[in-house]
Amino acid sequence: MTRAVVFRDQITVEEITLPEVGPGLARVRVTAAGVCHTDLSMINGTLAPTFPLVLGHEAAGVVEEVGPGVTRAKPGDHVVLNWSPACRTCWYCTHGEPWICETSGIPSFPGGFAGDGTPLNLTLGLGSFAEQVVVREEALIGVPEGVPAEQAALLGCAALTGVGAVQNTAGVRAGDSVVVLGLGGVGLSVVLAARAAGADPVIAVDLTEAKRSLALAAGATDFLLSDDALIKAIRVRTGGRGADHAFECVGRSASITAAWKSTRRGGRVTVVGIGKRDDVVGLSALDIFHSARTLRSSVYGSADPDRDLPGLAAAVLAGELDLRPLISHRIGLDEVPTALERLGRGEGARSVVLF
Repeated sequence: MTRAVVFRDQITVEEITLPEVGPGLARVRVTAAGVCHTDLSMINGTLAPTFPLVLGHEAAGVVEEVGPGVTRAKPGDHVVLNWSPACRTCWYCTHGEPWICETSGIPSFPGGFAGDGTPLNLTLGLGSFAEQVVVREEALIGVPEGVPAEQAALLGCAALTGVGAVQNTAGVRAGDSVVVLGLGGVGLSVVLAARAAGADPVIAVDLTEAKRSLALAAGATDFLLSDDALIKAIRVRTGGRGADHAFECVGRSASITAAWKSTRRGGRVTVVGIGKRDDVVGLSALDIFHSARTLRSSVYGSADPDRDLPGLAAAVLAGELDLRPLISHRIGLDEVPTALERLGRGEGARSVVLF
């Protein structure tokens, strides 16, 4: 038995029974888990998982037990959990795009049982708002023992997504101007990565003044509130042209449109946020032609976690990447429902569950 956060028609913290550690599986003691907006999307209708659902997908831990045939890890290894392990055999994987693997990113998988025997599903195959999890060995990525657990957890989603969007998807270069709309954990990761790439200015945008200190701590050169004067204020700070790059980290048509308008002719708009199916973005055919802008999404930072995550972990260990500015709240497992409510109101950045 282990304690976990489960959603049916409401969120509860309860005792569950984990699956057996069979062939190809491993049991991991979770040391830290981040509360991501995707967890909220699982329960607010944006995504369509199967309920009842154990929430959580951004986590780090220590391997406790491995099943027959497991070669990627052994008991005692420190790992980050990968919610999108690639199959390595589908068309996308064999053509260098493992982040859109045909078998990855499925909202929920069967796994475990509630106290009354009801079968449970796991968010993105992990269900990491739990003291322990049983996962496929492909979901295990080893990291050095010295990486702090709270930062290791963020490597599993927020950091890899944000850094990857800057480095892999957009290809930000030194001297580029960058706008970041939405300053949750992913948006702040984009700010960190843009500054590390030498971007200047890095303009952080949010709806609330409370995000100013978080943005500046992450390396933003400017902070702006999202209002009717936003586009003009961005152009003032970018030579009258607009930014070279805009990153939309909210997942709403209004902010995607604002990102489009804030970017210069020939600039690039990268959508990182996950939006609703019926939230449609409207752009005129003439504007698309005349602006010569590029609009694309960044799924999991266009990253190969097996390749990219160990490098980020090494950067954290060396002091070259500090993810602490992303963390606004350190909480216990029982506080996850409150953290999700706070996330829904757009307050704070990352809440991290510390076990």
